[in-house]
Amino acid sequence: MCDTYNAEPAAGDDEPLFIRSRALIGTEGIERLRKLRVAVFGIGGVGGYTVEALARAGVGTLYLIDGDRVSPSNLNRQLYALHSTVGQYKTAAAAARIADINPACTVHQIIRHILPDADGSLSFLPFLSDIDFIVDAVDTIALKAALAAEAEARGIPIIAAMGCGNKLRADLFQFADIYGTSVCPLCKTMRGLLKKRGIKKLRVLYSQEVPTARSRPPSSVSWVPAAAGILLAGDLLSQVLQY
Repeated sequence: MCDTYNAEPAAGDDEPLFIRSRALIGTEGIERLRKLRVAVFGIGGVGGYTVEALARAGVGTLYLIDGDRVSPSNLNRQLYALHSTVGQYKTAAAAARIADINPACTVHQIIRHILPDADGSLSFLPFLSDIDFIVDAVDTIALKAALAAEAEARGIPIIAAMGCGNKLRADLFQFADIYGTSVCPLCKTMRGLLKKRGIKKLRVLYSQEVPTARSRPPSSVSWVPAAAGILLAGDLLSQVLQY
């Protein structure tokens, strides 16, 4: 079957980014995405693919929070990890790629390792007052709990990725409330932390796969964190577009 389409937008059409998505999400949906402000914490194996999907969907403002540089060990799974980007900050590599995909997207780089205050809060992050949605793709458990608490306190929707390491089955991911999860060791730890903080709900993406190993640092392959990152973006966009 031949897939025939116009390579260039017709007169009066929007920019090329939306040629294929307009019929599905409509002009109203495109405008929602343009106005959307998303903070993605962690631009690694999971978060990098989330950022990519959000940028290609036409999200207007992205806050990228990560203090790490691209390392050779990232090459097997992280979108922004190339031989040419080793040594660069991950946020910088991501911002350069986004500019080449969606120049209209405003990208804010927060190049730092985020740790909660002594009281467990993230009140020192003023940009959170401007955010419409948070994606938690970090590995640090204390930060994951702090993000959940901060999002609840501010009334900001949040999706959190649970454990993606030591896994081979990309088809076993599912969304659930943290208190309805099973199998995942990280979910169990998070449930305890969130109970202590009085947090009664948190939407998470987790895997029902029993970890195949318990190496430190966790082992990982190319397809599992990538799938998780795309799923996070899809869930966020479905909530925003209400489909």
